[in-house]
Amino acid sequence: MSLLHLATPEDETRLVPLVAAFQDERGIASDDTRRTAAVAPLLDGSPHGAVWLIGPRKAPVGYVAVSFGWSVDLGGLAATISQIFVRPAVRRRGLGGDALIAIAKALKPGGVRALHLELEDGDTAAQRFFARARFQPLDGVQRMSALL
Repeated sequence: MSLLHLATPEDETRLVPLVAAFQDERGIASDDTRRTAAVAPLLDGSPHGAVWLIGPRKAPVGYVAVSFGWSVDLGGLAATISQIFVRPAVRRRGLGGDALIAIAKALKPGGVRALHLELEDGDTAAQRFFARARFQPLDGVQRMSALL
């Protein structure tokens, strides 16, 4: 059994409840209509991103959502993990870390030169989790956004 499965439109009914659980845990206000609209292009093969289910395709225990962009500094494609979620009941079993390693291995042959992510300030548990998967802060870099 493979740990990761690239999600397709047929996976929408399994994915949207996982996204809802992630957003509820983070206190992000949304509804299933917005969630479905947000993931549908990724499930349909958008070049801007993709979603992988973690665990068995018929009963996934989590997901990883990735978006793609171009980095002039890196001279190529870069990916950003926009969300990673594992159901609380199966956390601390290595699934999340294994999923990060598998995502990196899956993206590298496609020319992705770096895998980025954002963390909430002060989330030391997340910092430790991602550090175990070899993520580290970049010196002198702070991510900023202008919401449009």
